[in-house]
Amino acid sequence: MGIREDIRTVFAKDPAARSVLEVITCYPGLHAIWMHRISHYFWTHGFFFLARFTSHISRFLTGVEIHPGATIGKRFFIDHGMGVVIGETAEVGDDVLMYMGTVLGGTSLDKIKRHPTIEDNVVIGAGSIILGPITVGESAKIGAGSVVVRPVPEGATVVGVPGRIAEPQCPAMATDLNYAELPDPMLRVVSRLLDRQNRLEDRLREIQKALPGPEGQRLSAQLRREDEIREALRDILDPEVGIDIVDLGLIKEIVISEDGKVEVNMVLTSKVCPVVSHLTEQVRRRIEGLQGIRSVGVRVLDEPWNWDQFVRRQKMRG
Repeated sequence: MGIREDIRTVFAKDPAARSVLEVITCYPGLHAIWMHRISHYFWTHGFFFLARFTSHISRFLTGVEIHPGATIGKRFFIDHGMGVVIGETAEVGDDVLMYMGTVLGGTSLDKIKRHPTIEDNVVIGAGSIILGPITVGESAKIGAGSVVVRPVPEGATVVGVPGRIAEPQCPAMATDLNYAELPDPMLRVVSRLLDRQNRLEDRLREIQKALPGPEGQRLSAQLRREDEIREALRDILDPEVGIDIVDLGLIKEIVISEDGKVEVNMVLTSKVCPVVSHLTEQVRRRIEGLQGIRSVGVRVLDEPWNWDQFVRRQKMRG
């Protein structure tokens, strides 16, 4: 673990590095690793105060706090460095890349193994917190801002708070962590729930269309017209989540009058949402383009999580 190997590691893992002089003088993460080796030597030889004092000086100079008892592997690189904390019983393997603000913390007050073990080739995103005597498997990726409290399998990608496994296996990877392409497991679950809800609503409409008699025929015609409108609105995507406003459940109610007037009740987080006017205008244009529609009104409702309460308030005001 020589100085030359450390410098080569910086050039391999940081495209901003331009010269050896710059790396030696301007990389606090590298300085922290060098000073940790000194403090770790003191620690393993019983000079505990001297080890802690050296670690404290390193923290003051670099913004990186590595306990002298922590075990650090080869070609470990801390990018930017500020705010990194590595606890006493933490173990970091070879070729690990760690970004600023990462914490390898403990969850016990006992003098036992209480900090994480990071195996080889792991990439840890900025602001991540990994707690307890858990193991992060080889070649795993931890997304920025994740809080990891359970063991991470080899090659997995973890995102979110608390950390959830978004992908069981990473593709063949270098040391990069493309945040824009990290999957969102919660969005995937919500999408499945919305899909199930839509299937149930479609089944209920089919049952309503099958009702006998004149009233059933009237209701069937109205539902067919409503389905036509909903199908026209499926081209409109909510820009925040990338799902169309029908499947996302933003269209709560469509009221169709016999004279060709249509009233659409939409649910958004707030009327001051910056995309409200954009979405409502698109809804109006899509429906006006359908045959037989005379006028379209779009009303935005403010309380998506308490629809029934909102309806009661509207009736009381009316």
